[in-house]
Amino acid sequence: MTSIFAEAIGVDFARLHPMMQRRFSVGLDGGEACVGRGVMTEIRRGPWWTVPFLQIGKLRNILVPAVGSDVPFVIWNRPYRDPFGRETVTFVREYEIDGRPARFDATMILADGRIVDYLGTHQHLAVDLDLTVDDEGALILRSGEQRFYEGRFGFRFPMLFSGRASLREHFDERDGRFHVEMRVDNERFGFLFGYRGSFTCEWMPAGEAPAHVIPHRHESRV
Repeated sequence: MTSIFAEAIGVDFARLHPMMQRRFSVGLDGGEACVGRGVMTEIRRGPWWTVPFLQIGKLRNILVPAVGSDVPFVIWNRPYRDPFGRETVTFVREYEIDGRPARFDATMILADGRIVDYLGTHQHLAVDLDLTVDDEGALILRSGEQRFYEGRFGFRFPMLFSGRASLREHFDERDGRFHVEMRVDNERFGFLFGYRGSFTCEWMPAGEAPAHVIPHRHESRV
């Protein structure tokens, strides 16, 4: 049994910390899902002129424009098979910032040996992900080429109007928690958005993914 992440990472998957291996073995073959609950120690954004990028992303749950500290959040990692027969794993994050809900939607598939991350409620943005493992058994994620799809239209999304994400996630045996740090940078305008925090996971049978974590629309193109 293997997950889409194990296939994408290859032999280095075994170098992940065992708890990281379990978390990224979530899938239909393994029959396991998980829900993480924790706190974002910090959610921050760049200068005032980065706000338009974030507000555009907010429209379809692609970015979170609000900032805050000690923000409660939940992340839903639920596998399911999409309408095109592809195994899909949700990475839906729900926040509550100053009493206001916010959400970041992502769903991931395996295509041609790489992970493609569909962002937003309607999978408008498809992003290639590069996954590697560092010497401490942490997962390193870097985003690459992005493509925008809407109806019959599709084009490579210009990076001038978007950002590249870099993320590190690891498991700390001292506190029994997963720790994550992420930032998004624009090639010309610099830092756009980032967060850091930690969480614990509740493991459960894969079952049927809850309706509220499934995209409103699925995109067949990768």
